[in-house]
Amino acid sequence: MSQFRALAGMLRVGGGGPWRRAGQGTPARCKPHPRRACSSEATPAQAVTGSSSYVEDMYFAWLEDHNNVHESWDGFFRSIQSSGASGEEVQRRPPALVRSRAASHSPDVTQKMVEDHLAVHTLIRAYQIRGHHVAQLDPLGILDADLDSFVPSDLITTIDKLGFYGLHESDLDRRFRLPHTTFIGGGETTLPLREVIRRLEASYCGHVGVEFMFINNVEQCQWIRHKFETPAIMRFTSAEKRTLLARLIRSTRFEDFLARKWSSEKRFGLEGCEVLIPALKTIIDSSSATGIDSVIMGMPHRGRLNVLANVIRKDLNQIFCQFDPKLEAADEGSGDVKYHLGMYHERINRGTEKNITLSLMANPSHLEAVDPVVQGKAKAEQFYRGDALGKKVMSILMHGDAAFAGQGVVYETFHLSELPSYTTHGTIHVVVNNQIGFTTDPRVARSSPHPTDVARVVNAPIFHVNADDPEAVMYVCRVAAEWRNAFNKDVVIDLVCYRRFGHNEMDEPSFTQPLMYKQIRRQGHVLKKYADKLIGEGVVTLQEFQEEVAKYDKICEEAYTSSKDEKISHIRHWLDSPWPEFFTAEGEPKTMSCPPTGLDEEVLQHIGQTASSVPLEDFTIHPGLSRILRSRADLVRKGQLDWALGEYMAFGSLLKDGVHVRLSGQDVERGTFSHRHHVLHDQEVDKRICVPMNHLWADQAPYTVCNSSLSEYGVLGFELGFAMASPDALVLWEAQFGDFNNTAQCIIDQFISSGQAKWVRHNGIVLLLPHGMEGMGPEHSSARPERFLQMSIDDPDHFPAFAGDFEVRQLYECNWIVVNCSTPANYCHVLRRQILLPFRKPLIIFTPKSLLRHPDARSSFDDLAIGTKFKRLIPDEGPSSQSPDQARRLIFCTGKVYYELTKERKQQNLEKDVAIVRLEQISPFPFDLVRAEVEKHKSAELVWCQEEHKNMGYYDYVRPRFITVVANERPVWYVGRDPAAAPATGNKSTHLNELKRFMHAAFNLCAFQGRKA
Repeated sequence: MSQFRALAGMLRVGGGGPWRRAGQGTPARCKPHPRRACSSEATPAQAVTGSSSYVEDMYFAWLEDHNNVHESWDGFFRSIQSSGASGEEVQRRPPALVRSRAASHSPDVTQKMVEDHLAVHTLIRAYQIRGHHVAQLDPLGILDADLDSFVPSDLITTIDKLGFYGLHESDLDRRFRLPHTTFIGGGETTLPLREVIRRLEASYCGHVGVEFMFINNVEQCQWIRHKFETPAIMRFTSAEKRTLLARLIRSTRFEDFLARKWSSEKRFGLEGCEVLIPALKTIIDSSSATGIDSVIMGMPHRGRLNVLANVIRKDLNQIFCQFDPKLEAADEGSGDVKYHLGMYHERINRGTEKNITLSLMANPSHLEAVDPVVQGKAKAEQFYRGDALGKKVMSILMHGDAAFAGQGVVYETFHLSELPSYTTHGTIHVVVNNQIGFTTDPRVARSSPHPTDVARVVNAPIFHVNADDPEAVMYVCRVAAEWRNAFNKDVVIDLVCYRRFGHNEMDEPSFTQPLMYKQIRRQGHVLKKYADKLIGEGVVTLQEFQEEVAKYDKICEEAYTSSKDEKISHIRHWLDSPWPEFFTAEGEPKTMSCPPTGLDEEVLQHIGQTASSVPLEDFTIHPGLSRILRSRADLVRKGQLDWALGEYMAFGSLLKDGVHVRLSGQDVERGTFSHRHHVLHDQEVDKRICVPMNHLWADQAPYTVCNSSLSEYGVLGFELGFAMASPDALVLWEAQFGDFNNTAQCIIDQFISSGQAKWVRHNGIVLLLPHGMEGMGPEHSSARPERFLQMSIDDPDHFPAFAGDFEVRQLYECNWIVVNCSTPANYCHVLRRQILLPFRKPLIIFTPKSLLRHPDARSSFDDLAIGTKFKRLIPDEGPSSQSPDQARRLIFCTGKVYYELTKERKQQNLEKDVAIVRLEQISPFPFDLVRAEVEKHKSAELVWCQEEHKNMGYYDYVRPRFITVVANERPVWYVGRDPAAAPATGNKSTHLNELKRFMHAAFNLCAFQGRKA
């Protein structure tokens, strides 16, 4: 009986009055009103059997005013009163009287009534959870959008399924009290079962399917229920319908125009999902209305030209001229195909009459690679504008169904969405669900029911919608924009559509999907369907529709005529991230020189003292960290730098000049090798931290240092995007170990190495890649310098002319800069040079591991004095430099191996016979400085020494350039490890033996006698 009473109590608590708004637009329950406390089907006798306190509540409400309770209760209490008991007696013991009246009623009847109500509550929840499985989402009507034809048994798709809940067909007209977790009642608190089912099907099983019940926040679930369950909530005014039709006309006729003019050209058109254009414009309109004035977008190639034309509003003649095979390319780089290009545009949003900036990021064919890049740029804009909650800047990401489910970077990007240093406060994801990937059916392309299931990991609601129902699509887009504004969280719109042609217009899809494409050929165009609907409703006339079509067709024709005047294609007209104040109007550097990167000693002392102290009072640090700070203080007093202090000097001095510095990556706050310690943790107070770098000067720029998720692809893409937003920031990504960069190879290859050539996009991202053969095995040794050098564009066979500022000119003409610094001072200089250059290039730095604490790898403050700068090459300054013409061997090397070479040279007493030169900047190759060293050591054998294997490292890059320097007149010998498949051995003894062998070869002055190069 106690269990039954608990169930009855749940039912009574579930009953209640109308909804009201509370908090941030969140629905909340009003206090239950006695008059509405039970349904008309629940008689007083049935109710009182469960609880006397409930009857007391009803009775005292009735005594106060008979109208306070339902008429059945009013009659019930009147009958008790007229049964002979005095009013005073009734008031004194109402529960006993009521129970005596109800004694003749069977408890089984009451229990059945409660069970039926609970069953209806369960039924409502079933539709909320699983209704999307049977929603009518496929415009073609041939596929189940979730890959499964199975219909959940708890959804009432046939009358006999009522038995699952213990209900029968005879119950369809019974009224049931609605729980507080639904809005299908509108202003009613009870509904007949038949109407309950009808409204649930309308809400969850029509052209919209909603996935949200996995969200663990009750307020957010209630918000979504209210948006989709409230009766007749999906309404549009005639004006809104006309706007939707006009946008659909532009989207459709744009593709028709391209198909007519260039029928044999690839364009990756939007046919089958023309509704994407009005969908995006609805999102932008709704977001603009809430205060958003900057939207950064990323998308794959399908529909990109249409988005550029009708959302970003790129001039049509600029798009059409790209189809002209005679169009010549300006001398700006390689360029890219038209459906990869981006655009930046400021305009008035006609829906709100507010200014808005739209940026569509350029993207390679690697479909989802742009996702984290967009997020990074959006985060940067929010940061620089002080938009702490994302109320001014937002991002929209478009995806294909196969890529969204199949590409791991999607998951990585989602997992950045809630991290403090990476969140963009909600992204709207729009999936163009073609229900096919190139030629691959969904059933073999993913294991999840929907392509969007990855979004569930971050509690992002998913709105599936039939793309052939434009009004449903617009409503879902409006709700998505409102969701982001209300909760600052990601949301996914799944536009279930089809691809009218193949993967591209030249492809034949019927080879692999014959039945689907038979149906597609029969499928009517969504524009005609919607136009017929509005004409039937009297919203527009046929003439008005035809005039709107003719109007846009005329615009396209005029633009086509104008496009013929375009003779040269300028990639800079498609730039997605312009820096107008940094470059000239033509996009050129304002100067071609770089000032020295040295610093005043007073600045060095100030930064050094801050780096070796704790700026906050009553802050308890770890005893081990106290020793580290004392060691730093000793170095500063001596005017010396180790690696950590050299980095501190670079960052701190840039912050002093107002340059924002952002360092991101795995464990960067402490540093993988426990050398950095840029974030101090109080050992007594949880989560209390101190970042000394932010306590250098009162008016300094902010310093951001943030440990990232365990991701390389996503995080490097994010930092690349962050660096796009402003040239006046030093943005660095550090790999935990250098070889981990290979999981971000797509970002490196498609964006960092070639981004400027393809898209005229400058970027100053810095990659810090720990590198060095330390005997730690194959996986944590090599940062794969050979890969970066292979993609460097300086010509190995061309000796450049040393005109003007050769160093700066050479940097300007390269695609990226690759360095391996051997001193803390040079590391500091190259970081400062990265900002002082009049342009931006990616900088790849192979950073040390053992050198971080090597006693010889230190610099003096004098090496950073005013007037000093980065040394691309460090010549030998030992005894051999006194008589360079007498040196018998000249060894060129880079990085850590220099210290092993100098140690071995000293042990063999060959300091006069062997000169060792360090190549600090490897690419672009310092031809001028190398030639000077070669000419200075005219009689010496030339040797390249590296610790990497011969088929790795730097040898294949430097050898042909050395040959060019010496005009192929002197051989360049190799010293190092033999070729191998793995970057390093896993055996410590083997590692030491390899080192011993090539050290012997480096200083065996007879090793190359009699050999041919």
